[in-house]
Amino acid sequence: MVNLLHDPYNLIITGVGGQGNVISSRMIGNMLAAKGFKVTIGETFGASQRGGSVMSHVRISSKATLSPQIPVHRAHMVVSLEPMETLRVLEDYGNQDICVICNTRPTHPIGVISGRLDYPSMAEMEGRIRELSRQSWFFDATSMATRIGDPIFANIIMAGALAATGDLPLERSLFEKNLKSKFSPDKVTLNLKAFDQGYAMI
Repeated sequence: MVNLLHDPYNLIITGVGGQGNVISSRMIGNMLAAKGFKVTIGETFGASQRGGSVMSHVRISSKATLSPQIPVHRAHMVVSLEPMETLRVLEDYGNQDICVICNTRPTHPIGVISGRLDYPSMAEMEGRIRELSRQSWFFDATSMATRIGDPIFANIIMAGALAATGDLPLERSLFEKNLKSKFSPDKVTLNLKAFDQGYAMI
């Protein structure tokens, strides 16, 4: 078994309802479990049907089965499908060594759309995220996914980016094997394209 960069390794995947981050966390968990790691996943949901916050805690260890909740300020990586959600997570789970992969496409809540609330600019959020993390990557995964054929592929693009960091042993071959057990060949091809595009962004 490959040694983890940190054991346990604490990963948070966050976004808003409908972006597919729960699917992504379970897919990553399944891939790592297939390699023999002990994986626990805890999920918290806001008003997910209305675009509320959705956060998955993924804890990976070669030694022990852990509680599903990451301790405060002890995350190692945040993979975020929505920039404002990145800042929410960093407030509670960030630390001086945390890394962040952030989709730059915002999903505005109803209060912002109606004009009752303000939403920070991406430049402001990116600056703050860089201040709060040791290393961070930013790209518009939603636009990339839309060009592939469906915005939901953003979660796969982000998984590919996570794989490229080398923090976790998420080989493309393992991802492909996982896909083939669930999807038709045409969907496997599209998911692999999304994975590869995310990988190339890091």
